[in-house]
Amino acid sequence: MSDAFKVISGSKRSLHVQVAREIARGILSGKLPQGSIIPGEMALCEQFGVSRTALREAVKLLTSKGLLESRPKIGTRVVDRAYWNFLDPQLIEWMDGLTDVDQFCFQFLGLRRAIEPEACALAATFATAEQRIELSSIFQTMVEVSEAEEFVQEDWTSIDTKFHSLIFNATGNDFYLPFGNILTTMFVNFIVHSSEEGSTCINEHRQIYEAIMAGNSDKARQASANHLQESKHRLV
Repeated sequence: MSDAFKVISGSKRSLHVQVAREIARGILSGKLPQGSIIPGEMALCEQFGVSRTALREAVKLLTSKGLLESRPKIGTRVVDRAYWNFLDPQLIEWMDGLTDVDQFCFQFLGLRRAIEPEACALAATFATAEQRIELSSIFQTMVEVSEAEEFVQEDWTSIDTKFHSLIFNATGNDFYLPFGNILTTMFVNFIVHSSEEGSTCINEHRQIYEAIMAGNSDKARQASANHLQESKHRLV
């Protein structure tokens, strides 16, 4: 592993994050196998060109994400994959480009199917008047973007993310809020993939929107489940 890492440069405040990212990507890609002992502190400091303080902060950050663990007289070991915190937004960002897009989207869609229909049902019941007004404004923009003469991927990704994020925020259930943040992080790659050919599933979004606005939780749940079929997202 002596040539696995590159020298890190930048502000002192960000050095440990950059180091953590490089090590994390080594782990996530399999270059640093599960159960393996990563190179020693002095070797890593030399390879990255950073201080021991920056390296230790990086290791501490990766430990908090479940990727590493340090043991006396043994060293710092890569933890088994089952304990990695895949719901950490920063870890999700670091995974970019390391996983097969279809596999990522397929697994992400499975997570969404498990929690998003119920989030829509809760939003239909508990969304505040202000949130419903905001949802209406967001959906109107979605329609405009989807019907524009020239489809702009960035515009759709932004407004689609806002739509789904607001739904989680409107559940009235604090335990759904972290999932909304996590999904927002994942959504970018997923939406780009599923709408790559200009497909926006605007009718499915309309059904979700209308059910929430009408306060019909059963229809909101059903509309969300319909929207999350694999065939609607270029996965079959």
